[in-house]
Amino acid sequence: MNLESLYQDIILDHYKHPRGKGLLENPLASAFHVNPTCGDEITVQVGRNEAGGLVIGYEGQGCSISQASASVLVELLQGRSIQESEEVRLAFLELMHSKGSGDPDEEVLGDAVAFAGVAKFPARVKCALLAWMALQDAEIQAGLLKTGEGA
Repeated sequence: MNLESLYQDIILDHYKHPRGKGLLENPLASAFHVNPTCGDEITVQVGRNEAGGLVIGYEGQGCSISQASASVLVELLQGRSIQESEEVRLAFLELMHSKGSGDPDEEVLGDAVAFAGVAKFPARVKCALLAWMALQDAEIQAGLLKTGEGA
């Protein structure tokens, strides 16, 4: 099996079996984003657990890329500190803006490296980034991240 096929399988698995899908009972903040070019939409909510780690919930609809990306986001960031989650989020943004020429760090990105091929298609990058940008807005709204931090 080649790497591209493996990445497609990871995206399809996250699309068909989403991780962490569902809204939170008592979120600190929520952000709703829509991709106007294709109609994908997502609501991302954030909270904190007793240890101060991130708690993330989401609901959305759209293409396999946008929905799988939200699933990967939750799987990677759930329970992490804001600082750790920002490191991952910024690495994902860098990957998505690499136009397919990036060398993703699997240690940092985990299953998110599967979106490396998506970066070659500018129209699909917005789909992959939808949940990640909504997360940033929700974190800012909750006071977990300051405006201007991140990208």
